Amino acid sequence: MKALQGVEGQAQWLEQPAQACDAGQIRVKVAAAGLNRADLLQRAGLYPPPPGASQALGLECSGVIVEVGAGSAWQVGDRVCCLLAGGGMAEEVVLDARHALPVPEGLSLVEAAVVPEVYATALLNLFQLGALRPGEKVLLHAGASGVGSAAIQLCKAFGNPCWVSVGSPERLAYCEALGAQGGALRGEDLQALRDFGPFDVILDPVGGDYAALNLELLARDGRWINIGLMGGREARLDLAQVLGKRIQLIGSTLRNRDDQFKADLLRDLQQQVWPLFAEGRLKPQLERSFAIKDSEAAFETLAGNQVAGKLALLIEPSLL
Repeated sequence: MKALQGVEGQAQWLEQPAQACDAGQIRVKVAAAGLNRADLLQRAGLYPPPPGASQALGLECSGVIVEVGAGSAWQVGDRVCCLLAGGGMAEEVVLDARHALPVPEGLSLVEAAVVPEVYATALLNLFQLGALRPGEKVLLHAGASGVGSAAIQLCKAFGNPCWVSVGSPERLAYCEALGAQGGALRGEDLQALRDFGPFDVILDPVGGDYAALNLELLARDGRWINIGLMGGREARLDLAQVLGKRIQLIGSTLRNRDDQFKADLLRDLQQQVWPLFAEGRLKPQLERSFAIKDSEAAFETLAGNQVAGKLALLIEPSLL
């Protein structure tokens, strides 16, 4: 079996041993895989997978089940999309059967490949950890990213007005077309966000550079959910604001959560979010797909920070 692995800063399509499909697991022939920023970091040697996870790249994929371990209700031939700790960018992947969901109604396998990671991340952080209530206001940093695109749509669907910070007027227009109320441009004057606040929840993949701004923009009892460190790992915080506003700062990762946590999250995702795809209220924001032979070009495109939405790698076109 071949899989995409990070070797000395590059993605290489290499042979690796196939994994046994044990009780409670399924084997999926992969049609397509979504790209995420975590894959960029792992490709560069900066984000190793959790212990026991595949060394191959890929946190989400779609495909067709070709083997079912004992104790699973899935059937060979079922079309699924999968949330993974690694291994999605491969000819096949073996995973906990609870970490696969049926392809949402109306979506292609390519579209389904870019759904699990970002919608699970948005649901977890905004509505579970962030405890958003209808009508509360949200600020999404990196609003045009894959997670940002999913989060905007979920905020609109569940009645939460949201604003964004983005890198260009074009990306702001993209976010507004998805349902954002407005926003500000990175590199110009993010203080303009004060005109839209205060915010009840901030979803922040940036970290260090935005820390002081986040404290200023949060409302009393506000929740700051930090999911990344694109702006650095260190920050100076005015703890008087944390105390005075009763702010909650929550650090959140998904990849290293345990199997039961992910199974519960995906159950919630299927119940609360999957019907919205069938209703046409959610749409995967797939900007572009690349053949597996062009994986390096795909990674370089993502690294350029100009993608609005998601990119996908096509692993087995015959399934699409």
